[in-house]
Amino acid sequence: MQATAELQVVPIGQGVSVRKEIARVVALLKDQGFILETHASGTNIQGELGAILAAVQQVHETLHREGSVRLVSYLKLETRTDKPSTLAGKRLD
Repeated sequence: MQATAELQVVPIGQGVSVRKEIARVVALLKDQGFILETHASGTNIQGELGAILAAVQQVHETLHREGSVRLVSYLKLETRTDKPSTLAGKRLD
């Protein structure tokens, strides 16, 4: 099932800058071949629902393995049955 999602990953206790961890999140998502749109507060994702959920798990496992002690993620998912759910279909411009 196709889905769109917005993912925000928040490393806690990493100090003021979390640039390295967020860059790692984006790299992991790109490696999955999703259609992505990054923005100031997260990343929009288009792909298969199961793959998106598995990618969130991979993000947590990888960042923990690489030293992040605490992570909080906010995930919004959308699926549709009437037409394909795409990021392009959500643009207002």
